[in-house]
Amino acid sequence: MHISSGRWVYGLFLALLTAFLWGILPIKLKQVLLVMDPVTVTWFRLLVSGGCLFIYLALVKRLPSHKVLGSKGGWLVLMAVLGLVGNYVLYLMGLNLLSPGTAQLVVQMGPIMLLIASLFVFKERFSIGQGVGLAVLLIGFGLFFNQRLAELLTSLSDYTAGVLLVLLASTVWTFYALGQKQLLTVWNSLQVMMVIYLFCAVLLTPWVHPLEALELSPVQGWLLLACCMNTLIAYGAFAEALAHWEASRVSATLAITPLVTFVAVAIAARIWPEYVHVEQINALGYGGALLVVLGSALVALGPSLIAGLKARRARVVPG
Repeated sequence: MHISSGRWVYGLFLALLTAFLWGILPIKLKQVLLVMDPVTVTWFRLLVSGGCLFIYLALVKRLPSHKVLGSKGGWLVLMAVLGLVGNYVLYLMGLNLLSPGTAQLVVQMGPIMLLIASLFVFKERFSIGQGVGLAVLLIGFGLFFNQRLAELLTSLSDYTAGVLLVLLASTVWTFYALGQKQLLTVWNSLQVMMVIYLFCAVLLTPWVHPLEALELSPVQGWLLLACCMNTLIAYGAFAEALAHWEASRVSATLAITPLVTFVAVAIAARIWPEYVHVEQINALGYGGALLVVLGSALVALGPSLIAGLKARRARVVPG
């Protein structure tokens, strides 16, 4: 079992860096998608990230061996590849129809779906704290969509289609996460990501239009490169954060990612109003967003919170 280094300040910094990078990513992607299609953008992101990891692992002579996978390893790789490709492409298709903040908030359902899947696949326990967190999260979503709840439930508008696409992206991400979790028993995190990224890029190659990159403006070109490096740096910071801080606390910190997006959109809309538009959300909607973040954090911290309460009760009860 992995034991964190105890350098929690450094772990917190890395988790906050990851949340910041993931939070600003939809804003950059939104500008690139004005010219390029979602499949081609995804292909560039995966190819650049996977290529950088391949070069690094080759230099340190730690390229993964397929011999350690075993009989089921190939199927795990395939499941993870299809899950990640589906997640990236469907998310960008949804982002095309939604604001960055809305898309980032709906993505919060991904870890919840992984938790539910883990109950059946890995027989993990569902604590009372996680149940409370899930209830808070669902109430938060109801409040966030208060202005367009009728539209979501009664019609298939572009907004509804965008929400459904991002929800579907979160669902297929669960297959990627389950496959990756098993692959980490034979490869380290960098090896797993290199294999998955490069296989994903190969899978998408027949449907990409790389020459679309030539139609990007200089600013959009830099944003595309920033999106590619974001994938690599953010994941590296996330993996390193887990080495220095408990996974539940890292996950709880990452729950603030949608709030980072909302703040970043507000700032960008003031600086570049011709490119970035403010979120069309009322005060109740912003309150709902806060509840979604709180619910996500409670789901992540649920087991440790219950364990902490039990430990305190044990100390106060006389032996």
